[in-house]
Amino acid sequence: MASSRVLRLPRDQRRAQLLQAAIDVFTAKGYHAAAMDDIADAAGVSKPVLYQHFGSKLDLYLAVLDASCDRLTNEVEQALASTEDNAERVSATMDAYFDYVARATGEFRFVFESDLTDDRVQDRINAAQEEIADAVAEVIAEDTGLSGSQAKLLAISLVGLAQVSARYWLNAGPERLELSEAKQLASTLAWRGIAGFPRTG
Repeated sequence: MASSRVLRLPRDQRRAQLLQAAIDVFTAKGYHAAAMDDIADAAGVSKPVLYQHFGSKLDLYLAVLDASCDRLTNEVEQALASTEDNAERVSATMDAYFDYVARATGEFRFVFESDLTDDRVQDRINAAQEEIADAVAEVIAEDTGLSGSQAKLLAISLVGLAQVSARYWLNAGPERLELSEAKQLASTLAWRGIAGFPRTG
């Protein structure tokens, strides 16, 4: 049970603490089974303190989802910008997806496996996937001279490959490959595919 004496933190630090506690609880229990009492206890605060920052469980869940989507989007965009070598760029992008799902927090489940059926949830997930695909498509269009529509289709395909293969790897059970080997296999497949489109300039 949360202590009646809660250490006062700056608002942004308190919010970050509450979000992390919410990630832990929502990951373990899912949206429907989690209670605000559980999250307050996990954060070591009273429920009124939690409600000072988030008006409802849905508000808190959406804040967690936004943070998770932003994290994945930022990590993929950093991977794309990390090098001018396209083979390395593909590898870095695949690494970003595999590292994201491999984290012990299980945060990826908010983005890829949410148990909450709500238009606001799906809209946020779709927006994040669209932003990532647009970033990948921009690189493809610049390097190949393909049209925006062509580049976008290839980008969606690459993003799908990264997401599905990373999630499959995580849930493969006893047959699961080492993370480094899984990354290499997925990266090789993606690069051999996209490398078939000649680079312009």
